[in-house]
Amino acid sequence: MNKKYRDLVIATKNQKKKEEIVRLLGNTGMKIWSLADFRDIPPIEEDGSNFDENAVKKATVVAAKTGMLTLADDSGLEVEALDGRPGIYSARYAGLDANDEMNNRKLLEELKGVPLIKRKARYKCSVALAEPDGNVKITRGECFGIIGTSPRGTTGFGYDPLFIVPTFSKTVAELGPRVKDKISHRAKAVHQARRIIMRHVASV
Repeated sequence: MNKKYRDLVIATKNQKKKEEIVRLLGNTGMKIWSLADFRDIPPIEEDGSNFDENAVKKATVVAAKTGMLTLADDSGLEVEALDGRPGIYSARYAGLDANDEMNNRKLLEELKGVPLIKRKARYKCSVALAEPDGNVKITRGECFGIIGTSPRGTTGFGYDPLFIVPTFSKTVAELGPRVKDKISHRAKAVHQARRIIMRHVASV
């Protein structure tokens, strides 16, 4: 990456995810866009076999169509007792039109009767930073925890109300954004990506 950019596209239509990534990036001096600003870009099928592949596909497609530096993440939950499920299907675990509540309900059903000690899990995140010419950098982050037996907390999204961080004995949804932004899988990956981005910000 040797070109300078004034704009950055976050390749998501998920408003909560966009807000979290913008918060994690902090002040970059760039104008931040999302897929909601480019309604002519059709949905991108996430058909990769892992988080890296899905993130790279989203980032490269959007960068090519917009001509802007693009950040895309693919992230999800891997539960040890479920052989790594839901994994790359985390957002659509309960079906293509599933929402967070439906996905959480299915996860609890799948883990019914499994003792807490065997409910180990990890959040994983891959962030791809793509230039319009197809040049890509990938950063990654993980966060380890345990899946609780019922939802707790009101902040965050996804599986946050079920994901207990042992250090705090609280779910991510109970910890709130200030703590989450220091320990989460996405925070770790985005903070690494930010260091790359800041080397390529064009002067206004």
